[in-house]
Amino acid sequence: MKLCQYVLLSSLAFVLTGCNSLASKTNMLDDDKIKSQTAGSLGYEPSEITIVSRRTEGTNTYVLIKTKDSKQFNCIINGGNLLTLGMTNPPQCAPKGQAIKSGPFGS
Repeated sequence: MKLCQYVLLSSLAFVLTGCNSLASKTNMLDDDKIKSQTAGSLGYEPSEITIVSRRTEGTNTYVLIKTKDSKQFNCIINGGNLLTLGMTNPPQCAPKGQAIKSGPFGS
């Protein structure tokens, strides 16, 4: 029975790693969509947002943005890839240097 459990856990880990890689490689979030979503969450217009840096890991895109009034925010956008059919959850953002409260209710 232990061998069966090992094989099952190994297979699950392989599948999850594959899904994570697939999600990263099929990210569909372009700069305009990121600006639109983060601006809406923060109460700015997309034209008032500049993307300083971004990276994608698995299903999450991490973005550092700067606003026209020189404020900076770190945001996480979940989704936007083949596994989520391009759909995203609302961005979770916090001022640069503060922890992002990521959870279904911002907790």
